[in-house]
Amino acid sequence: MRLDKLTHSFQTALADAQSLALGKNQQMIEPSHVLSVMLASPQSTVYALLNKLRANVLQLKQKIDDIVDKLPKIEGAAGDVHASNDLVRLLNIADQLAQKRNDQYIASELFLLAALQDKGAVGQVLKNAGITSVVLEAAIDSIRGGESVKEQGAESARQALDKYTRDLTQDAELGKLDPVIGRDNEIRRLIQVLQRRTKIIPS
Repeated sequence: MRLDKLTHSFQTALADAQSLALGKNQQMIEPSHVLSVMLASPQSTVYALLNKLRANVLQLKQKIDDIVDKLPKIEGAAGDVHASNDLVRLLNIADQLAQKRNDQYIASELFLLAALQDKGAVGQVLKNAGITSVVLEAAIDSIRGGESVKEQGAESARQALDKYTRDLTQDAELGKLDPVIGRDNEIRRLIQVLQRRTKIIPS
């Protein structure tokens, strides 16, 4: 797979996964390395998705890190690190998922979706957390707003929106907005103010 087919955020995650494997003297970059770095940042798409699904992200991160810690270590590997067969397979699945969605670039959320098809420990951890392909795909559709990934910086743009804007619909679903019921007087006053302002603005 060509790395230039990945979004910038996904490329960064793979580079960080490589560094994680190197730091632990592990010769193969596994899906668990990639998920571990994706779950390390609250600004990442994968973190945001799992949070949207109300999964315990910190607990998931710990379980993924436990998998990483149990991977074989090789002393004196001299920085010789390779992608494992499992990682390559999941990247290929993510590529197929991107093509089905008419994406021009492969985003990290599709790696998470592909990871659900992992038959090893990573897939099991996600399934045990109650995450299914159906609910995850629905969450992906929600954060994308029906758009395909057409730019390499698409994920970064989404992260900026999450950082600098507020999702009122999500806040309402989570009960974070004050109810409007019982505030008829305040609403009437607001409407009167708005009507007065529109009357004095020249046409």
